[in-house]
Amino acid sequence: MTDPDIPKFSKLEKVPLRDYFRNEARNFTPWLEENLHELGDVLELNLELIGREAPVGGLSLDLLAKDMDSSKTVIIENQLEKADHKHLGQLLAYAAGYDAKIVVWISDEFRDEYKQVLEWLNQETHSEMHFFAVVVEIWRIDHSNPALNFELVVSPNHWKKSIPPREETETRSKYRNFFQKLIDELREDHQFTRAKTAQPDNWYYFPSGYTGFYYYVWFRKGTQVTVYVGIYEGDNYLERLDRLALFDSLENEKDAITEDFGGIFEWERNAEMKESRILFARDGHVDWDTDDMDAIHKWCVEHLLKLKKVFDPKIRQALKEVEDR
Repeated sequence: MTDPDIPKFSKLEKVPLRDYFRNEARNFTPWLEENLHELGDVLELNLELIGREAPVGGLSLDLLAKDMDSSKTVIIENQLEKADHKHLGQLLAYAAGYDAKIVVWISDEFRDEYKQVLEWLNQETHSEMHFFAVVVEIWRIDHSNPALNFELVVSPNHWKKSIPPREETETRSKYRNFFQKLIDELREDHQFTRAKTAQPDNWYYFPSGYTGFYYYVWFRKGTQVTVYVGIYEGDNYLERLDRLALFDSLENEKDAITEDFGGIFEWERNAEMKESRILFARDGHVDWDTDDMDAIHKWCVEHLLKLKKVFDPKIRQALKEVEDR
């Protein structure tokens, strides 16, 4: 007889990754793109996607991202088989190509020699560089639905997510509260971002989905709030494409953009700086009363959504024009 007081357990079974992700580029990388927060939770990073299949010479990086809390560039290389020399070489090429500060290698299995390489890099490179190895596995109990698991097997010594502490004044707290409410609505109601955590700064940026292009909200000089398109030259892709040529291509569409958006922009080419800007502004200050701040919040949501709708096709067109030259 079976003793009812003795518990009965099911068997935990590991399932081959290929049972669910037949093709790394077509299946796993898009899944990870949509579930980047799960990897971020393991790494203790607030990851925001910049682009998929980001070019580096003749190679393509699986995912290019940023840690939204530190603004550090993150590269993510996926591999559904055991780690190998080819992917290690590619990983280092991508890190150099994007001047990445956080390097993540995902694989089905890491032999000791590859763990040792990443551990050595964590010890020998400067303190701003961080290398991670993450094992990806799928598990199932009996005939249950599968569960995907990330296991961190290499991380920097004494790794702890840390942003240098800064005094949070009353004004900085107001910025944090404003942007937290803004990103929460944009994420939950409009799927505009996957960001979750605001910082106590007077600006916040959202990747456009096109490398080097960002959508911003910025409290400028304490008297205005702006939404703007930023074209940032620090991204490796734009170093090859020419930021100013992309700006000029967009400015050639100035009349159509103005009509589609329904407002007049400030066009800042900024030849001597690393960022060109296309700004739309209104009066606004973070110290305004609650009703006025609610109005600014609604204005930012409305105009960020409109900014993306108007500029996304124009950015695609500008990239194609400059790439074809």
